[in-house]
Amino acid sequence: MIRLRPLALAAFLLLLPAAAPAECAAGADGYPELRDCVDQPLQRGLERVIRAQGLWPRVAQDRFAAAIADITDARRPRFAAVRGDQMMYASSLPKIAVLLAAYARAEEAGVEPDEALAEDIRRMIRHSDNAAATRAIERIGHQTVLDVLQSPRLRLYDPAHNGGLWLGKDYAQGPAYQRDPIHNHVHGATATQVARFYYLLATGRLVNAAHTEAIRQLLGNPVFRNKFVRGLEARPEAKLFRKTGTWRIFHADGALVESGARRLIMVAIAHDPAGGQWLVALAAPLYDLLMAR
Repeated sequence: MIRLRPLALAAFLLLLPAAAPAECAAGADGYPELRDCVDQPLQRGLERVIRAQGLWPRVAQDRFAAAIADITDARRPRFAAVRGDQMMYASSLPKIAVLLAAYARAEEAGVEPDEALAEDIRRMIRHSDNAAATRAIERIGHQTVLDVLQSPRLRLYDPAHNGGLWLGKDYAQGPAYQRDPIHNHVHGATATQVARFYYLLATGRLVNAAHTEAIRQLLGNPVFRNKFVRGLEARPEAKLFRKTGTWRIFHADGALVESGARRLIMVAIAHDPAGGQWLVALAAPLYDLLMAR
C-alpha cells in the first residue's frame, strides 16, 4: 500500500475532480437540475468579482443579477448565481423565447418555418429587429410562446422559482396580452432561467438536433459588439452564442461561451443607466473565473 505524506496527499487530492454537491443528482434525462449544482468556490468567486466591480450595493437594491456555469462536463455542471431567481425586466433578451417556440412548434407540427417567418426570426435574433419580432410572435401565436416556456419538460417559467423567462407583449406599441402572473412583467427573465436555457441548448434538450444547430447558428457570431462581446475582445479564443437586450436603463446579456473544449454560461441583468458598461467590465473577469478551474 502506498502511503503519501500530508503535503503529497493534499497535492494529489487537488488533482481529483471536484465532488458535485450531494443534491446535484441526475434527473430522468440523465442531467442534473442546474440550480442544484451550486459550486461553493465558484459562488465565492462570483461574489468576489461583483464586489471588485463595486456592484454589491446594486445587488442589495435588486438592480443587478448574474448567473454563471461551467458545463464542460455537462452531467456534472458547476453553477453560481447572485439574485439568480430575481425576476427582472430584460428588454430584448426574452426574444430567445420566440426563437425557441418557433422551432418547438415546427418540431411538433413536422413543418419547418416558411421563408418569411425564418427571415423574421433571423432579423429578430441577429439584429434585434422589433418589427420582425412582432410579426414572428403573431405568426407563432402569443399563447404558443407562453405554453412552451411553461411546459412541464422545460419549465423556463416556473412559479416555484419566482418566474423566469416571460414574453407577454410583442415589441410594438400597444397593450400587453398577458403579463407574468407573479411580477406583472411583459419582457421578463431571471438570470438562472436564462442560464438554464443555454444549458438545455448545449445539451440538446431544447429541441431536436437539427433545430439545435439552427438555433446555434442564429445566436453565434453576434452582430452587436457590446456588453459581453466587447468585454471579451481580449479573449479571442472565446466563441459566443448570445442574445442581448437594451432599453432605456435596462441592460441584459446571456451567452453560451465555447473556448476550446470548455463550455461556459454567462448571464447578467442590470437596471441602471450604466448597466451596459457594467456588463462590459464583468465579462473578462467572469470568463477568467470560469476558465481558471
